[in-house]
Amino acid sequence: MGQATIQQVAEAAGVSPSTVSNLLNGRAERMLPETRERVSAAITRLGYRPNRAARQLRTGRTRTIGLIVPSVGNPFWGAFARELEASALAHGFNVLLCNSERNPERERDYVEELWDDGIRGMVLCTSLPSLDHLAPIVERGLELVTFDRPAQADDPGSVVSISIDNVMGAHLATQHLLDLGHTDLTFVSGSLGSVNRAARFRGFCAALEGAGLQVPDTQGWTGQDDVPFGDVEAAEVGRRAAHEIFDRPDHPTGVVAINDMTALGVCRGLRDLGLTVGVDVSVVGFDDIILADLYDPPLTTVRQPIAQMARLAVEEILSHGTRGQTEPGRSVLLRPELVVRESSGPPAQRRAADS
Repeated sequence: MGQATIQQVAEAAGVSPSTVSNLLNGRAERMLPETRERVSAAITRLGYRPNRAARQLRTGRTRTIGLIVPSVGNPFWGAFARELEASALAHGFNVLLCNSERNPERERDYVEELWDDGIRGMVLCTSLPSLDHLAPIVERGLELVTFDRPAQADDPGSVVSISIDNVMGAHLATQHLLDLGHTDLTFVSGSLGSVNRAARFRGFCAALEGAGLQVPDTQGWTGQDDVPFGDVEAAEVGRRAAHEIFDRPDHPTGVVAINDMTALGVCRGLRDLGLTVGVDVSVVGFDDIILADLYDPPLTTVRQPIAQMARLAVEEILSHGTRGQTEPGRSVLLRPELVVRESSGPPAQRRAADS
C-alpha cells in the first residue's frame, strides 16, 4: 500500500482537501473542534506524512517547534515538554527538544542549528537574564517565546514571555511555613543567576521581612562552583545542603527549596541525619512534579499550571506570523498555587507544647 495522500485523508474525514491543508498549516482556528479532531484522527489512522521538503521549499520553514530546556534531568522539564508536544501535535506541529544546561553558547548554537533546519518558532526555558546572545537571530525573524521568565527591559521587542509569578509562588511557600509557626527558615538552591530563581529568592525574603524577621546574607544555601545551577544534580544539591545546614543542634526548622528535586534531595539528607521531615524540619518545594505526591512524606509544593502555559506558548508561536515581526510581543504572568501535603507542619517545639 502506498503512502496516503491529502485527498485520501480528506475523504476519510469527510472534509475538503483544503480543510486538511488548513490543519497542516497551522490554520486550525478556521474549523470547529470536532472537525479538527476528525481530521487529526484520519491523519493518524492513515499514517499520512506531508512532504516536509516540499513544504519547506514553499514556506521556508518546517512544521516543527524548537524547545530548549535546562535539562530533562529535572522531571519538571520532561513534563513540560510532554504538554508542549501534545499542544503542538493538536495543531499539526512536532517538537524538537534540546538541553542547554543554561549555557548561553550552547543555547545560541542550538538556536542557529534549528534555524538552519527551517525551524522558525522556538520556546526557550533557561530563564537567563539576557537574550543578547540571541538578538541577531531574533532580528532575522525568530519567533521566540520565553518560558518561566518575565520580560526584561532589554529584551528584543518581539519576544513573548509566559511565566508564573515566581515572587508570589515563593512568598506563598514561605508564608505557609510562617503561618505554621516557623521563624527560623532557610532557602536552598543552586545558583540564583537566572531570572526565575532570583525572583523566588525575592519572594522568600519578602515573606520574612513582612513577618518582621531579618534576612541575613547567610540565610540561603546557593550551591558550590561545581554546580552553578544544579539542574542535572538538583537532588544532590539538596542533599548536600541538608548535610551542611542541619548537622548542628541549632538548625533551622523549615526549608523553602528552589524546586521539587532540590526539596526531595533535602528530604533525603534530613533522613540521612536521622531527622523526620514534616516533624523535625518542614520542607516546601516548587513545581509539583509527579514525584512530589509519591514521596514519603508527600511534598508540600508550589504548582505551576504547565498545561495552560504550554498551550499558550504554542498559540503564541502559531500567531506570531499573523502579528508580524514588527509588532511588540507580550508578557503573560499566571498565578501559582500552593499545594499543602505532609512534608510541612508546625515546628517540633510548638507541636510538643500543643500536645
